[in-house]
Amino acid sequence: MALKIKGWLRSLSLKEIIFSLLAILSFGLFLALTLWSDHKVEGLIDQQAASRWDPEGGSAQVSCFLAEHTEIDEYMIMSFEKQLEQSFKEVLSAEEVSEESGKRLFIDAYSSLGTITVTSEKGKLEADAVGIGGDFFLFHPLQLVSGGYFSGNDLMKDSIILDEDAAWQLFGSNDIAGRSVMIGDVPHYVAGVVKRQGGKFAESAGLNKTVLYVSNESLTAYGVSEGISVYELVAPNPVKNFVYNNVKEKLGVEENDMVMVENSSRYSLEALLMVMLDFGTRSMQNSAVKFPYWENIGRGWEDVKALVLLFQILFLLIPVVIITVFLIIKWKNKTWTFRDVGRFLVDTKDNMIQKARGEKNKWEHF
Repeated sequence: MALKIKGWLRSLSLKEIIFSLLAILSFGLFLALTLWSDHKVEGLIDQQAASRWDPEGGSAQVSCFLAEHTEIDEYMIMSFEKQLEQSFKEVLSAEEVSEESGKRLFIDAYSSLGTITVTSEKGKLEADAVGIGGDFFLFHPLQLVSGGYFSGNDLMKDSIILDEDAAWQLFGSNDIAGRSVMIGDVPHYVAGVVKRQGGKFAESAGLNKTVLYVSNESLTAYGVSEGISVYELVAPNPVKNFVYNNVKEKLGVEENDMVMVENSSRYSLEALLMVMLDFGTRSMQNSAVKFPYWENIGRGWEDVKALVLLFQILFLLIPVVIITVFLIIKWKNKTWTFRDVGRFLVDTKDNMIQKARGEKNKWEHF
């Protein structure tokens, strides 16, 4: 076998060797870009809620970002949840929507952006804040340094999560779960301390300074809130765009007043091709939508993935073209006919039959 390979290599011209190496190198670059970009996307935890909630892949994650003048409150969200439940009852089996299964049918969260002032016995801090409702930390499982998360569904709305910088400014330590701070004249208790994401994208997206997490009620009552501006949902997706269309049609917000994203498919080939086609117009917004830091990061990686896709196509096209040209040349210079191929196949079949009979006779004799 090795001798045949050596003989085949010797039969190649210098031009054939160069183009063969170019094809191999190009395909290697294609694989490297694919593995690198897929790894980076898998690390975007805010975009992976659907796969965490439903590892079998039957659910979709949808995010809705609202324009600044849009008014939406918890009651509108509760009304939408009831409509969504009714939609599922119409398309899913009774077993799937049954409460007896013990599994929730869907998870959702909403959030608002603003600023808040926090005071401890050691200092005072005014910082950007995210006011959360629902299962916010199921969508955004920030890396905990100490303590834990809280839920926007908790009866008491007096919890806060600090990042490391805020913890050191207010307490001089990260291990402060259970300690209290004052927001306005109301004590709030530190549920946990999180590590702030680093990197160029994160800093450009808004994580170049301290961000605190409180309940939406606390931000509204004691801070400066811009109102609910983000709604996120993970739910079963029995047909394509089922969840997306339900949010679009039933949330109660005009289409021109929101930007919607299906996170679970935003880095698919189809979606990235649309990003490439929207080049130039993608940055134009007709509505005053302010994206939170996690969406800014997600959109940044959309651009990177689209650029990577362009190079992937190029690097994959090079070996395809080289192999195609090589086959065309070989075809034009062929010294065999289809009759020769037929004879070769018949001879191969006869040899295999004879070999099989020989093996059978050997075992029968044994």
